[in-house]
Amino acid sequence: MSTTLGKRPAARGRETRIGRPHAVWALPAVLFFTFFAVVPMVLAFYLSFTKWDGLGDPRPVGLDNWQKLLDDPRLTQSLWVTVLLTVASWVFQTVVSLLLGVWAAGHQRNRAVLSSIFFVPFLLSSTAHALLFYALLDPNFGIIQKDTLGSTSGAFLAIVFVGGWQFIPFHTLIYQGGARQIPQVLYQAAAIDGAGRYRQFFSITLPQLRHTVTTSTVLIVVGSLTYFETVLILTKGGPGTDTAILPYLMYEAGFKTYDFGYASAIASFLVLAATGLSLVLVRMTGFGTMRSTREGM
Repeated sequence: MSTTLGKRPAARGRETRIGRPHAVWALPAVLFFTFFAVVPMVLAFYLSFTKWDGLGDPRPVGLDNWQKLLDDPRLTQSLWVTVLLTVASWVFQTVVSLLLGVWAAGHQRNRAVLSSIFFVPFLLSSTAHALLFYALLDPNFGIIQKDTLGSTSGAFLAIVFVGGWQFIPFHTLIYQGGARQIPQVLYQAAAIDGAGRYRQFFSITLPQLRHTVTTSTVLIVVGSLTYFETVLILTKGGPGTDTAILPYLMYEAGFKTYDFGYASAIASFLVLAATGLSLVLVRMTGFGTMRSTREGM
């Protein structure tokens, strides 16, 4: 009897240990992130202090590349274009994906089929989307017989629309999951009080999706800072330099003038800016203090 009782705590301890995944399960992800994210960023930061044309050995030049970046008149314009692109992308993608996500969380007829169709654009690459819309916007053979990409506003709106066309399905899925977690008792109580569909949306759905909006916002902002394929294929930074964002300047420095040291400085600056902006968003929105895994709870 005493022997049996003495073994039970040990058995419970083993069950507790077995129930927790060992840290070794995270090793593949950590190695993947290290080799394909951390190591390239460290190398790029090192190259930003060198002069290198892609051949031979990098030659240290100190802070020359960073000074050149700060003195580059295109930096201010590129930053402004990048900020405008980020804001416009956030407004477009948030409004459309929020409405689609809330609708897809309902029980409408053929909702599952339509949701699957909406998700198809996300399965294609950014290059495929850009090539498709480049052909559609061709002034000679496209569906719009107008040089849309030849004007500053047309080129800018085309980039915003193509980016939204690809990533709205992803954010729609996020909002759909968040909307399904809202307790139905809130809507039932609102209906008893006489609140209509629109009042329920603005008084219940939007407040309950605040954490989902924050998550989607961080993803949109960081993603907008790394647009490249769309700009390269659709506008090539034009007309002129009106849509030349920071990643495109990095491409020009590295693969047109073969100044990989300066290109690395731009890349490092972009990483620092994106990281700083993400931290500010997390701090301002309280994203880092969120604990509940369910909306509305």
